[in-house]
Amino acid sequence: MPGKSLKILIADDDLEDIELIEDAILTAEPSAELQKFTNGRMAIDHLHASGDTDLPCLIILDYSMPGINGSQVLSSIKDNERFQPIPKVVLSTSSAPRHMHECIANGAREYIVKPDNLKGMNALAQKLLAMCK
Repeated sequence: MPGKSLKILIADDDLEDIELIEDAILTAEPSAELQKFTNGRMAIDHLHASGDTDLPCLIILDYSMPGINGSQVLSSIKDNERFQPIPKVVLSTSSAPRHMHECIANGAREYIVKPDNLKGMNALAQKLLAMCK
């Protein structure tokens, strides 16, 4: 996308995880712009306040956030037509099948267990960026 940066919204209460994902994405796509939030409520508020041209091309959510978790964020934006075309991915340390099914039912395109190494994170970044195109 020449001249236009990819906007990616990420909500995760773990700042270290945000930094790891951000580094991997920016290594693969230096022009990407990450809209970072440390809880689900802030992410929801940002989405609702954004104009149509400022919406992200991808929403990445952690499952386990205090207050409003990733699945609850998905549920709260699920029926809003503005957000339906945006791919949504849940990244989590939890591999619990019920969390996976819950997130997919609430509109996540994928539920991915967070990689535990740099190679895995870089491969994940490529996969996430492909969803923006």
